[in-house]
Amino acid sequence: MRSGGQTTVIQRILERRAQQPPAIQDDTTATIAVMLRVLPPPRALLAIADSVVRTQIERFISAEVLDFQAAADEREALSLFTAEFRPVVITDSLELIRKLRALQSELVPFIVFVAELDEGQEREVGLAAGADECVGRRSSDRELSARIGVARRIAELEAVLRVTLIENRKLSTTDDLTRVASRRFFSKHFPREVERAARYGRALSLILCDIDFFKNINDTLGHAGGDDILKQFAARLQESLRRGIDWVARIGGEEFAIVLPETGYEQALGVARKLRAGVADRGFSAQSKNVEVTASFGLCGLDRVSAGERKTPEHILKIADAALYRSKHAGRNRVTATILPTPGR
Repeated sequence: MRSGGQTTVIQRILERRAQQPPAIQDDTTATIAVMLRVLPPPRALLAIADSVVRTQIERFISAEVLDFQAAADEREALSLFTAEFRPVVITDSLELIRKLRALQSELVPFIVFVAELDEGQEREVGLAAGADECVGRRSSDRELSARIGVARRIAELEAVLRVTLIENRKLSTTDDLTRVASRRFFSKHFPREVERAARYGRALSLILCDIDFFKNINDTLGHAGGDDILKQFAARLQESLRRGIDWVARIGGEEFAIVLPETGYEQALGVARKLRAGVADRGFSAQSKNVEVTASFGLCGLDRVSAGERKTPEHILKIADAALYRSKHAGRNRVTATILPTPGR
């Protein structure tokens, strides 16, 4: 962090947030939900000597749970781990656990020890060696799946924590006025949403919206009144969205982005129309005055995001922005939508 001024600003932001604990908790939960979803599956290292047990465990590790690589033996496992960090290690080797714990590194893996016998003493030996979780090799499929799920969730949360700590040293991920995601959060995590959609061949849509004649609102009600409208507008947008999945970011003075994961063109068009009506059909209140507010919307929808296209996030943003521009110049208070076809269709 650069110095005094920035530190002071962040301190003021934190102090203001401390006065509103319920809102902070909601904002934090929503932000973490987005970050968890856009992260790729945790990398994992599978080092099981018994081929039968190894095959059994592999059955519970789909591509969406862990991105794992199996090692032939303890030596290869240690070599792979030192070459590239894996946040999850599943092994039946106590010696490998000890060697991993002896490594001097800031990044520490979550280790699941697969014990020979499903007994307390065996588990104690694994924990003493440095394992975080223990499971017997003859455990039920349900328990085995649950233990792997725990490892995955811990690895994901630790990854989110690292990202959050790094990003919060620079700027907040939440817009301080409207309590939706900040422009910086959008610039970081919208490309990750696109990457996730491409990884699994899922749908994704982006809506950009802009409050109509916002300068007139500021001129009439003053900046305090304009701020009141912005806060109500952001809250109004979130009313029609799926909690913990869809998300809103303030990307300009009165411009907002709505990200709709796993939502194709037709469904997103319905959402955009509902948002437009939700703004226009109900009045706003600012500075003890009732105010009529409308907004213009631009949509870019994809029924399936293709992999291998590096500039897809920029392309989607430009198309949505052009659609918003057309809405503004066609009379405002309307939705303009564009479907981005999947290459090869």
